[in-house]
Amino acid sequence: MEQARAGEFDEFVAARWSRLLHLARLLTGGDRHRAEDLVQESLVKLWFAWPRVADEAPEAYVRKVMARAAARSARRRWWGERPVAQLPEPPAAGDVSATVSERSRLEAALAQLPPKQRAAVVLRYYQDLSEGQVAGVLGCPVGTARSHVARGVARLRRLLADVIEPVG
Repeated sequence: MEQARAGEFDEFVAARWSRLLHLARLLTGGDRHRAEDLVQESLVKLWFAWPRVADEAPEAYVRKVMARAAARSARRRWWGERPVAQLPEPPAAGDVSATVSERSRLEAALAQLPPKQRAAVVLRYYQDLSEGQVAGVLGCPVGTARSHVARGVARLRRLLADVIEPVG
């Protein structure tokens, strides 16, 4: 790859790293380590396709790679984790704002969706893609993408409506 193209790729990654990582966290159900792996793997694929997609839509390309890889990864039963003898100390509880709490609650609910529904909801509402674009990323007909989104949103509403009632 020529030097100018390599510089463009570096700029693209630097400008979009945090957005891609956040998208990956949503696609992997909140697992930060799997999300980082997903972004890295997707950027490697983008690197090889960069001369072809740099002038067109590199963000759409990497989004499609991420959504498909996340769906494939979710079908795996084992990701290579190993049990440890001693668990790490949990993080100290700090002052958590209502916004962070609500976002965490939403991410936990997203993690409970099936991978295709989760990907469809995230692409449609977080990435603000049209139904046709969601279908293109997922590699399915528009009607199927629409169905994944509708079912995912309905399930999210049910999950988020289940409020734990106080005891006593």
